[in-house]
Amino acid sequence: MSTATASDASGLQARELTRDYPTRAEPLRILRGVNLSLARGNALAVTGPSGSGKSTLLHVFGALDRPTAGEVLINGRNPFALPEPELAAFRNREIGFVFQEHYLLPQCSVLENVLVPTLVAPDADAGVAERARMLLDRVGLARRLDHRPAELSGGERQRVAIARALINRPTLLLCDEPTGNLDRVTARAVADVILEMARAENATLIVVTHSAELAARLPKRMELVEGKLEEGNG
Repeated sequence: MSTATASDASGLQARELTRDYPTRAEPLRILRGVNLSLARGNALAVTGPSGSGKSTLLHVFGALDRPTAGEVLINGRNPFALPEPELAAFRNREIGFVFQEHYLLPQCSVLENVLVPTLVAPDADAGVAERARMLLDRVGLARRLDHRPAELSGGERQRVAIARALINRPTLLLCDEPTGNLDRVTARAVADVILEMARAENATLIVVTHSAELAARLPKRMELVEGKLEEGNG
């Protein structure tokens, strides 16, 4: 796979990614030469057994964890080549995260939680509060703007997390077991929102999940097997 440049690539490219963790004996290799090319606006489900490295992979894709070797390009840029302050700004601007836990601030309202990522964005525009309200309306929470997380259901909290992940118009949306704590009916509704919002925002979507039902809803599926991504069905 050739290395892309900023002028000819959009989406996510990964080339021969490895990730080792030190142990008392020898390094523990979690990722073993992962390759992936996913164009802007495409969607991928990553499955695999517990402990296979799915979350590690997502953290590397999201520039939260540096690879031991290999290269990650997001819209043709290697985030790990940036100085730390620029890396943090790049991650805040280009990447949205939705985790199994919603990680909402309990003391803040729904609207304030969605606005949190904009507080560290120096170029946040004056219309960011209006965008937050628009996103919350699109995820079905227009009447919950002033509620605190404790006043919401589990599914509603995840909807807030989705809106928060999209507030800065990221080009890459990463979801780590986003329905893992939800009952089946609520999980389906949250999955509907994730897929609909990713399409509407033209974001590249990667969902790590144990749910075969959720994985089947994404157009591309891959499995992490012995540290490498292998093509799934579909």
